[in-house]
Amino acid sequence: MTSQQNTVNETYRALAVPVTGGDLHVGIWEPADPTGTVLAIHGITANHLSWPFLAAALPDYRIVAPDLRGRAGSCGLPGPYGMEQHVKDLVAVLDHLGLDRVDVVGHSMGAFVAVAFHQLQPERVNKLILVDGGIPLQMPEGVDPQAALNATLGPAADRLKMTFDSVQAYRNWFKQHPAFTTWTKQVEDYVDYDLTGTPPLLRPSTSIEAMTGDSIDMLGSQLLLDGVQNLGHATWLVAERGMFDQPDGLYPKDYLEQWRPQLEGVRIIFVPELNHYTIVLSPEGSATIADAVRTAEPA
Repeated sequence: MTSQQNTVNETYRALAVPVTGGDLHVGIWEPADPTGTVLAIHGITANHLSWPFLAAALPDYRIVAPDLRGRAGSCGLPGPYGMEQHVKDLVAVLDHLGLDRVDVVGHSMGAFVAVAFHQLQPERVNKLILVDGGIPLQMPEGVDPQAALNATLGPAADRLKMTFDSVQAYRNWFKQHPAFTTWTKQVEDYVDYDLTGTPPLLRPSTSIEAMTGDSIDMLGSQLLLDGVQNLGHATWLVAERGMFDQPDGLYPKDYLEQWRPQLEGVRIIFVPELNHYTIVLSPEGSATIADAVRTAEPA
């Protein structure tokens, strides 16, 4: 795996946490005297370097950001995958660090993990922030849910099957992606860290088995369905634009309105102009998440 660089600040450190099957890699941004802790959970093919902008926006908070099982520094961990296993891994992280209650922020699939975590470990959750995920996705009428999810995640799955002859080639693949509208050092670090192997056979680190297992769970496991009905005073941030920076995001406004009656107590914030990726990987998006962390009610 390519070497990880810390370009955010001097508060960063990394550690390995023992979990079933091996060690879970965890990145931590930690000021000398933190006022709170955020457990930050990344998306389905992402890694813990999704969160440097949030660390910069919350400089007084401890940010605990694991590489989920089957991804990046944790890519060697075996199955089983799925929401319950991710929750077990996250509990192991909090126990290892001696942390009781934390604010939980999840992005994309990480938001579904956050819903499961809140459902199974409510006593460990202070505030719950869902970022462009966590609520069942809109499925076209008459379309098989697995086929619809495959259509959404298909380009990411295709990337996992590719190899790259250099780090720069992988950067170039992302630079042509329409959602990465601004290229920054933080985005570059996120992309570089995702690679595993050696040139000319570099490949994305997420295991296809992990992505497949997790995506099946996201389609509507009873755990997630129960969790959505029990969100309490969660905050749900929704990006206006989609995974390819298209005008309609994962949760169109009319679909949001359908969910409002079922989410009593949930604060829904529609985030204009940002897409599924820039809502996390940009100063503007992370400032919105940071504001939600500071102002949210306990879940």
